[in-house]
Amino acid sequence: MLFRIPKCLDLKAIYRFLFFLLFVLLAKPASAQVGFPYCESFQTESAFAETLFGESVDMTGGVLRLTANLTYQNGYVYINMPFPSNYGVKVEFEYFMYGGTGADGLSIFLFDADVDNFAPGGFGGSLGYAPRNEQPGLTGAYLGLGFDAFGNYSNTTEGKSGGFLQGSTDLFPNSITLRKGGAGLTGYDYVIGRITHSPPANAPDLALDVQYRFPLSSGGPGTQRVTDPNSIGYRKVFLELEPHPSGTGYLVKLEMEVTTEAGKPRLVTIFPGYDFSFPAPQNLKIGFAASTGGETNFHEIRNLIVEVSADQALHIPEATDLTGLASCAGQENPFVIPEEDILLPNENSVLRCLQLFASAEEIEAMGEDVCQRARCLEQNRLLVLPEGIFAAGDEQNSFSFFPNEAYMGKEVTIYYTLTDSYGKTSGGNSITIKIEESPEPISLRVSGKSEEIDQVDICAGESVTLEGLGGEIYERYEWYQDGVLIEGAAGASFTTGEGGEYEVWAFNKKNCPASSNRVKVSLPGLPDSDIDSPVVGCVPGQVVDLTAEISGYDEEQYDYRLVGMGQVLMNEQLKTVETAGSYELSVKRKALDCYSDPISVEIVIQELELEADFDYGVKDTGVKDDVDGGVFPDDPIEFVNLADERAVAWEWSFGDGAVSQEQSPTHVFGRKGDFEVELLITDQYGCQQSVQKAISITRSYRLMVPTGFTPTEAQNKTFLPKQKGLVSFELLIFNTWGELIFRTDDIDTEGWDGTLKGKLMDAGVYAYRVNGTATDGEKVKQSGKFRLIR
Repeated sequence: MLFRIPKCLDLKAIYRFLFFLLFVLLAKPASAQVGFPYCESFQTESAFAETLFGESVDMTGGVLRLTANLTYQNGYVYINMPFPSNYGVKVEFEYFMYGGTGADGLSIFLFDADVDNFAPGGFGGSLGYAPRNEQPGLTGAYLGLGFDAFGNYSNTTEGKSGGFLQGSTDLFPNSITLRKGGAGLTGYDYVIGRITHSPPANAPDLALDVQYRFPLSSGGPGTQRVTDPNSIGYRKVFLELEPHPSGTGYLVKLEMEVTTEAGKPRLVTIFPGYDFSFPAPQNLKIGFAASTGGETNFHEIRNLIVEVSADQALHIPEATDLTGLASCAGQENPFVIPEEDILLPNENSVLRCLQLFASAEEIEAMGEDVCQRARCLEQNRLLVLPEGIFAAGDEQNSFSFFPNEAYMGKEVTIYYTLTDSYGKTSGGNSITIKIEESPEPISLRVSGKSEEIDQVDICAGESVTLEGLGGEIYERYEWYQDGVLIEGAAGASFTTGEGGEYEVWAFNKKNCPASSNRVKVSLPGLPDSDIDSPVVGCVPGQVVDLTAEISGYDEEQYDYRLVGMGQVLMNEQLKTVETAGSYELSVKRKALDCYSDPISVEIVIQELELEADFDYGVKDTGVKDDVDGGVFPDDPIEFVNLADERAVAWEWSFGDGAVSQEQSPTHVFGRKGDFEVELLITDQYGCQQSVQKAISITRSYRLMVPTGFTPTEAQNKTFLPKQKGLVSFELLIFNTWGELIFRTDDIDTEGWDGTLKGKLMDAGVYAYRVNGTATDGEKVKQSGKFRLIR
């Protein structure tokens, strides 16, 4: 679209013009079709947004291709544009069925516009309309007209209801068949049909008269699309659903333009006006489908026009000439055509668009072409004149005017039409607008401030005064909060304590406004400065950093105040609080003077540091090291807590991966080694202290040998070294001459009883030797002397 900048616009106006034009072009939605007539050639790069495709559909080569010339192809398209059913509908389109071996065909269908989740019916012989075996039919179906090249749409195969010859399963190629509506797997009954070419011997009455016959397909394998009406194979459909005289349903009229002889296109009537007296939904939508199966064909359509059937029952919308309007130069002026000045005489019609023209002759030049006159054209939404720029608004009865300042004091007249949802367009009316002088710009500022600001923050309960300042005397003012007029605010200043976006409009004596900049008044909330109380200093004399405990602490945006114990501490001072006691913490924004409600904070600084300590020893023996006989891997070691009485939690780490929370636990290490045992204690404030001690487990066995025994007494009757940790044990006893007098390798032996061959030996000194193996494989050898006492 090209626009010419009028030469008489000055430089300042040109800049405003360019800005406004850019705004208009960016703000307008993409081209859309609303209401009748629907005219889609499918010969442009893209179709209207309301044209919805599915399955194998493709726009290519100036047509809408429903199927390619391949086996088992399915495609559908429907126009997502509801239309009232009470005026009927007329449809015309060219179709191209060619290039293959005679595939199924295509269908045109009408369905209830109010159904949700549109889905086509079964494909194959059902042509995307009727059910097919267990596949449901088209959702909300009302009428389905099939152009059936292969011959299954007209019979009862695959679960269809009714067909030629009272429901035959025979094929009926080259048939055009009408089926009524249905839901799911029921309905979609056969209504009427005609065979257009080569009828079977058992159905001569179903065929057109011989002189009118033609094949539905324009040609077989290798043939091309036929677009010239004078060429053999050309096909065009004219379908009309005229409202039934009874008021229920339609009279179905179907004609086709076909060319079977070069240069001689002819119009063939298929149905002259069949009585289809089935109640229609209040609103309908229209669509097409096609399919191939084991046979092939291209199925394509183009130059689709959908319009009202009962055109003679429709009336032209009426409007009035608009006079007495005034606009303000150098700014956009919005206008709305009052609803009482618009007459939409057609039932259920709505206003579809307003179009703008420089002269009445331009409206007359539109002619009678239905697609040209009734279509809402984007280029007619924007009108650029030397006097200024007119633009149709988003609301269909609205428009705006951006006048050129060079034409102040003069009038401009343009013309407009109104088009309703049936495609009926008013004859044209005039709009005359006077261009008045606009006031000098006005600036909105905070009272006492010398410069404009975008935002001002205030505290709850406070107020701020806004002033409108400009270069001339204004007659009146209008104040707006968030785009809503503030009733009663009419002066040059306005005081408010409410948040919102404010602007002022100042009007001159011509009642032309100047709008100000916008200022946002904000009552900003304060951060949620939660803090866990008490805050504790665990080391005597330690200062407390309170800022580390405040959630979301941000000294760049907020001021923090701590009051208590005779002190007022601010910001950085909160990092070194020295005195324990009760305080109150509050916060405010840097630019404001209002603090938040205070929250209580208790600060505790310990007078005595926690002390952690523990002792340990083998259970029931107290053994700690080798001096006492050694600690063994399987010895249960008791740990005794000796920590500060203020401790409320104990965490033990034994250095071998094991931990405990008992106050005084018992632990078995299970292996030799050096282990660093740590005790961490915690008091009620979360203060902690720890202590570590090393424990060495160096031995895997213990051997304790008595220095004597008394075989004649009740106690200590045998000589037996006590051992622990040995898996094998050998005890040998020798007399003073070195002779072996006793030996055992029984690890459970009771020892030597002092006899040799049943005779008690004399008192005196004897020698022993112990040989053994410890649990970890260490070899044990130990010898010495002991005394036999009698």
